[in-house]
This record gives sequence, structure tokens and C-alpha cells, in this order.
Amino acid sequence: MPQLAEFATTDLCDAQGQALAVAAPIFRSFGGAARFAGPVATVRCFEDNSRVRESLELPGQGRVLVVDGAGSLRCALVGGLLGELGANNGWAGIVVHGCVRDSAELARAPLGILALAAHPRRSEKRGEGECDVPLEFAGVTFRPGVWVYADLDGLVVAPNRL
Repeated sequence: MPQLAEFATTDLCDAQGQALAVAAPIFRSFGGAARFAGPVATVRCFEDNSRVRESLELPGQGRVLVVDGAGSLRCALVGGLLGELGANNGWAGIVVHGCVRDSAELARAPLGILALAAHPRRSEKRGEGECDVPLEFAGVTFRPGVWVYADLDGLVVAPNRL
């Protein structure tokens, strides 16, 4: 995937107006890249990160994995090993509607990682969850193939690459 030009979500919003969906400001940045963008792949799971691992084991090709963990604050869905796996496999970023752990390791990973909070407990491994389904949280809809642009000012969703 070719490198994206530098962007700012504020400039994208000014230029694109209502064509962009803007996520509610509920996320904290945990990854080593404060700015990231790419086409979306999705996982829906609840306190079980089996499908998250399976997705990050695939070639990312500059995509952003969006994980709907139903906002659970009872365990982490992404940790240091999965952050490293995602970076090594070419993912641009991970957005988690839930928690992450191993914050110091994630901060060294060369990809963007947004989540609600950090939590020390790991998730279950039951093999449950769904991939490539539309997700709705933070006031926006994430469909496989739409584009996410994220930086320190927020996260926006575009129907295609800008």
C-alpha cells in the first residue's frame, strides 16, 4: 500500500464537511503512531479476542482493524503481542471499542492503536466473534472497506480514500 500523504483530521473535516462521519471523542491513543489511516476490516467480539488474533495474523496491507468489544471494560482485547503481530503483518492501525493492555509495549509498536482504556486482565479464548460485519459505536458506522483517518484530534470515517 503506498504511503498516505500527511493529513490532519481537522483539515479533512473542513474540506469534506458532512461527507465524513466523526466519531465521538471516547478513545485514547496507545500506539506508537499518533496518525494513521486505511481501509477498514472489522471484528465483533465480546471479551474473547480469538477473532482479533486471527485477523491480525493475516496480511494487513495498510488496513485498520476495527474491533467492537461492546465497550467492555472488564478485560483487554489487544495486548503487546497482538500489537507487534499487527505491525509485523502490515496493519496501519487498530481501533478497539473496549480495552487494551501492555500499554508500554503498544506505545513502541509502529502502528496506531485507539481504545477506551487500559486493563490488565486478558480476554477469554473461546473462538467466538464475527469478522467483516458492519459495526456501530462512537456515533459512527464502520463497514468493511470504508476508510478511517485518525490523529490526535479524533477519528473520522470516509466512504473512500481521500
